[in-house]
Amino acid sequence: MGTCALTNFGPRFLWDKASLFTLLAVGLNFCVGVGLILVHKKYLASLDELQRKVYLDALGITVGAVLFVAVPYAVLDRYNVVHLKNEVSGLIIFMSVTFLASFFYGTWRYR
Repeated sequence: MGTCALTNFGPRFLWDKASLFTLLAVGLNFCVGVGLILVHKKYLASLDELQRKVYLDALGITVGAVLFVAVPYAVLDRYNVVHLKNEVSGLIIFMSVTFLASFFYGTWRYR
């Protein structure tokens, strides 16, 4: 989250849109993202079978829900049917809420 904030707000507030620092911040964000993926893979390997099933089911539901919502919204936005600003942050919030709800439901279901 810190590197995302640095990449987003750094050019505007810290280094006055200097390209070199912006590229360095993006590179740092990329490296942290790769590290996050590797740590996440190790975390999944450490789960037992039931925990892994609940987790992967929640991830699958999240991907399906995002595709179900994002694609039609993009079409509606392109043709000016909806007048809400199309922001990535809204999609991330939707993904988070969907994942948490499906994960907690899956955990509750297998108790």
